[in-house]
Amino acid sequence: MNAKKTVLSSAVVLYFIIGLEILIMISPFAGFFYSVFNPFLLELTKYPATKWLSAFFLPHMIVPPDGFLKFIRVMGSVLFVGGMGLFFICALQVYSHKFLKKGAVLKGLYSYIRHPQYLNLGIAGLGLSILWPRFLVVVFWLVMALMYYFLAKDEERRMLNLHSGSYREYMKKTGMFLPKKIEDLLLPSGASRRLAVFCVLAMMVLGGAFSLRAYTIRHLPLWHEGNVTAISIIDEDRFKMDHRMGDVLQLEEIRKRLGKDQRYLVYFLPQSYIMQGLIADTGGEWKLYKQHHTFSMITDWIFHPFRHLEEGHHAMHNSAHHSATDIGGGVVKRLIFLKIDNAKGKKPYNVFSINAVRIPSFVADIDIHNLNILELRDLSEETGWGTVPTPVF
Repeated sequence: MNAKKTVLSSAVVLYFIIGLEILIMISPFAGFFYSVFNPFLLELTKYPATKWLSAFFLPHMIVPPDGFLKFIRVMGSVLFVGGMGLFFICALQVYSHKFLKKGAVLKGLYSYIRHPQYLNLGIAGLGLSILWPRFLVVVFWLVMALMYYFLAKDEERRMLNLHSGSYREYMKKTGMFLPKKIEDLLLPSGASRRLAVFCVLAMMVLGGAFSLRAYTIRHLPLWHEGNVTAISIIDEDRFKMDHRMGDVLQLEEIRKRLGKDQRYLVYFLPQSYIMQGLIADTGGEWKLYKQHHTFSMITDWIFHPFRHLEEGHHAMHNSAHHSATDIGGGVVKRLIFLKIDNAKGKKPYNVFSINAVRIPSFVADIDIHNLNILELRDLSEETGWGTVPTPVF
């Protein structure tokens, strides 16, 4: 029995390790983590049937383009912080009762449900799936939910053996994870019926994730002409992109680098955009795991959902303002060109399909106002995180 509980608990711990990939990704321990985890991700990307697991279903590199996606992102932080907070409150109740020998905890959330700690970890896990929206995290959340059910059943068997009468009465008054009246309605008795409920939950969660990805892609700020699709990282750059991207492509230095039969995705962003290392290896300063601001980036990521992007933008705007003054009032933007292979369909958003292959090609720093190229250089075929599958939007 202890071995079974250890296996189930290990599955839960594994979920949080994978879900907290973003925290590890920007820490100095990224290399150690990906030496183990990246071969697994790369194996998934080899096959069309499993490549979707390494893909992302919500915006991560760009500020969400509309109010609905911003709301979803904020709710990720609310669920994660709220779930973890209530989990620790419940844990404090349990361990204080054990330390003071007060017996079983029957007050607070325990007066309504028998396993509020598992429920709140599940809520926190759902929030974490939004904060780091890789499909693999969602799948492991479902596995974790199933593991919590088995862990709860195991604990209840042990409690019935120790306190048969009193615990049986307690079970009659409370639900396992939800208040009893709600749980009786949603979770019918019987193993086969509860399995059916889990299957419905899995379809809803995965279907919801795919729907969010489709919604996100349809609402991305895109510009398209011929074989080139461009995306603006921040909303205030969309006007510049729409009015200048066609002229940029006519610049001789740019035009001669573009193959006629090759599709391209162009990221239109500030020079100091903080997440550009996820797109391509544009320099060591954009490999966030090499910086020494891990704690501040983590707190911003959770408590200030968009500031970790916006601060980078403001820093860029300040530096760009000085640069613009030196070159006669221009506006400097960084354009990162990626070659796109295996994108099925002619629609602009097809370049974001899960099976599309994105290969960094070159980067250009351009004075958008005067159409002067300040710097143009080729890129390696890897991102700032090497071969790690990174978000595309």
